[in-house]
Amino acid sequence: MKARRVGKLARNQIPNSSPSFWWQSGNGGLDLPAIQQKQFQIMELDLEGRHAGRAYALLSSLVTPRPIAWVTTLGPDGVVNAAPFSFFNVLGANPPIVGFCPGDREDGTPKDTARNIRLTHEFVVNLVDETTAAAMNLTAATLPYGESELKSAGLTTAPSSVVKPPRIAESPASLECLEWGTLQIGGNRLVIGLVKRIQVRDELFDPQTQRIRSELFHVVGRMASPNWYCRTTDRFEMKRPA
Repeated sequence: MKARRVGKLARNQIPNSSPSFWWQSGNGGLDLPAIQQKQFQIMELDLEGRHAGRAYALLSSLVTPRPIAWVTTLGPDGVVNAAPFSFFNVLGANPPIVGFCPGDREDGTPKDTARNIRLTHEFVVNLVDETTAAAMNLTAATLPYGESELKSAGLTTAPSSVVKPPRIAESPASLECLEWGTLQIGGNRLVIGLVKRIQVRDELFDPQTQRIRSELFHVVGRMASPNWYCRTTDRFEMKRPA
């Protein structure tokens, strides 16, 4: 199926030390030789046929953990919308881009996030840590268009630097984005954003190394559908071979 880009480029044209956790084979269960010797029966699932209707449940449970984009946008009436999306990731660094997939409501109309981005071409990706996870979950509730999820979740906002939608003040880090474009691939909508600014708590940024202090950054990840999440505090370091 061919991807179709919607929306205009306009002003959004693309321009021409972590903690040490030791790992060794076998720490997490069976090691490689044991896996190679064990006899597994492999199931083939047909996402073009018999299992097509289970594609979401299967993929969202296998491709884990996923980072969460807690997106704030601004509606035409000035109301701030906030919603979480786990079909999300950083897609490149030159230029810095992120992508996420806001779906449709059950009646087929675009969710508020997608509608607002189509109108304003701006959004903020707020990242979710353990302290904000419960509030993030509250903003996943379906509210009438024009009603802000932030108020019901007890959250506050802070002004952004170069885009109009504000960031969530309680979030540990936020990415101010301009929409580069939106791809419509069948029933999927992929919004690609150029990251213009990062707002991050000062305790998380090491000015000497110009890196994030990962040992202090306790984000959560999305796991199996429908209700599972994970912490990211159980990590290990595995250096690349020369």
